[in-house]
Amino acid sequence: MSLPSRITLEPLAGPVTVRVQVPGSKSITNRAFILGALSTGTTVIRGALWSEDTQVMAEALRALGFEIAVEVDPGEPANRTVTITGAGGEFPIDRTNPGPIDLYVATAGTAARFLAAFLCLGKGTYRLHGTPRMQERPQAPLTRALRSLGYRIDSENDRLPAVIHGGEARPGICRVGINESSQFASALILAGRHGGWQVEIDGQDDEEMPYVEMTRRMVETFPTAGGVYQVEPDASGGSYFIGARALGHNVEVAHWPDSGMQVDGEFPWFLPLPPEVSRTRDLGDSIMTAIVVAPFAEHPVRFTGLGRLRVQECERVFALRTELTKCGARVEEEGDTLTVYPSTLHSAEIETYQDHRIAMCFAVLGLAVEGITLLDPGCVRKTFPNFFAKLATPAPGGFGMRITGPDGELLSGDALLAD
Repeated sequence: MSLPSRITLEPLAGPVTVRVQVPGSKSITNRAFILGALSTGTTVIRGALWSEDTQVMAEALRALGFEIAVEVDPGEPANRTVTITGAGGEFPIDRTNPGPIDLYVATAGTAARFLAAFLCLGKGTYRLHGTPRMQERPQAPLTRALRSLGYRIDSENDRLPAVIHGGEARPGICRVGINESSQFASALILAGRHGGWQVEIDGQDDEEMPYVEMTRRMVETFPTAGGVYQVEPDASGGSYFIGARALGHNVEVAHWPDSGMQVDGEFPWFLPLPPEVSRTRDLGDSIMTAIVVAPFAEHPVRFTGLGRLRVQECERVFALRTELTKCGARVEEEGDTLTVYPSTLHSAEIETYQDHRIAMCFAVLGLAVEGITLLDPGCVRKTFPNFFAKLATPAPGGFGMRITGPDGELLSGDALLAD
């Protein structure tokens, strides 16, 4: 069994006290997988998120010949302990298979960008492709940077699908902009030590630099000769639970990340919401959680610098404004700014746009608003496959929320998992 095509969330009768555990960070997990493959030994990655985005990365590495063992994590059902045997910058399959090797990344932006640079280190030919939405998302700045280093990448529009011709190490200097995505620079930095690349960044985008710094820090601290690496819990995923504080619940996320690597680690300190929150200087994807709970604030809240949200899994600014308005919220859009006013909300059928974060944000509303129905809730498989199971878990491990299917049947157990 798995999540049905639509679910309805029943609000809680009153405040609850919750201490919930969330899965590992997708951003850290997929960086760790690339670094593990580049290592010269065997790396045990603990607390690794096991979701659609990380599974497609693991499968791509397996297709390239890397040995990857996956074990259940007894502490968190959505995590795994993943053991990767590195090859020091070589691809095991290049010794036996000249390619082309087909690699599918689904909707995973991290996999699409990180693999594009990583594949340049190989000796074969590789075809990289994803879903229609992934093939609409930006890739050109990374493609141009790799070509400037002498690598051949065939693509009609500098997006996916692309055929990448491995050229092994080609030392040189490349420049890349990050205004569309920090993942372009991160991809180059992750593979740069083995490629001999010196990566220069055009401009300093305050919104994207925290993710670049995460990558640099991981490259510096990762056990390159093998060892153990611990992935910390995902702050963006934790924000959906912390966001319930705005609805009157007493919520703590176990082992909240305090390393400073995740920009969304700051989210708890933005509740109660201030009059203005910026994605440029304050928060990453967790700003979406803040936007959805903003109708419960005592004052209007301006959310600025939202341009990057328009080119992610869906046009998120449009989606947030449209779906909040359906619920009765007063939302004004001006440029890349949304202003959300205190509002009385009501039942609505929420389109999730095949976007995991839209689904999880609006699920938070279901804790307080009667009749919130989510379409395609299974899209949470991308980063948080047991999200709805967490909501339904009795307190204190969860909220004890009742979740029903299309015919009003109460869902529990495996029926709440996205697979």
